[in-house]
Amino acid sequence: MSAQNHLFSGSIVALVTPMNNYGEVDFACLEKLVEYHVQAGSNALVSVGTTGESATLSIEENVKVIEKTVEFAKGRIPVIAGAGANATSEAITMTKLLRDSGVAGCLSVVPYYNKPTQEGIFQHFKAIAECTDLPQILYNVPGRTGSDMKPETVARLAKINNIVGIKEATGDISRVTKIKELAGKDFIVLSGDDATSLDAMKLGAEGVISVTNNLAPKDMADMCRYALTGDFAKAEEINARLMRLHHDLFIESNPIPVKWAAYRLGLIKSAHLRLPLTVLSEEVQPKVEEALKIAGLL
Repeated sequence: MSAQNHLFSGSIVALVTPMNNYGEVDFACLEKLVEYHVQAGSNALVSVGTTGESATLSIEENVKVIEKTVEFAKGRIPVIAGAGANATSEAITMTKLLRDSGVAGCLSVVPYYNKPTQEGIFQHFKAIAECTDLPQILYNVPGRTGSDMKPETVARLAKINNIVGIKEATGDISRVTKIKELAGKDFIVLSGDDATSLDAMKLGAEGVISVTNNLAPKDMADMCRYALTGDFAKAEEINARLMRLHHDLFIESNPIPVKWAAYRLGLIKSAHLRLPLTVLSEEVQPKVEEALKIAGLL
């Protein structure tokens, strides 16, 4: 694995963006979260991805949160910037604004809502890659976007020098094998689905961009380390304890449950999200709390 690829492997946190009860970003809390993950052994942070509420932060806020995350990390852990948009021009603007931010790379989602063809998806990511020298990680999450980037399109994009990997969040682990076959073994595949991430690593994925990691960073780091060194028995033991959490953190739309859980664990001061997302419903809070207990976090 190259030095660059090593930056994008293992247990990567899909970091929440902490806010106060007025919906303003809580930068003091963000600093504590970054320190928490550095100390817990997380391998990298994704700042302002889906879990970081990218959809409801302005471009200026996106950039500021990413820059502050880099500042707080102090070079101890790579920071990957969420930089996607459904308008190619907006994604290019965002990517260019991050040029000198100190991020290790960008995570860019398949355009959502407008449902481009496979050719449109290819041209979108090609245009973004050509505007920057920053490494680009593709992000395929059809449950959110309404469009599925096929492995054949990924393979075309993999030929572009600074497109180095993909966060594959279909939950279909056969995609790992297919993408590796078509795009080459050096093309990085990261699971975007906690519940199937261990199975994905068994098939050659390099790690996971994880929601669960917000709450159980040491466990996720250990699980990934064991999996990537072939000690699947130890990895399975940890993963089994976290499996209920993997599922229940999606009992309502992400990041609603994980923000409530982080608040419940005292990691953030407020469970507040920006509308149209609302705080976790009272009737399902006990389910998430039980999942935290099963995971040994409460």
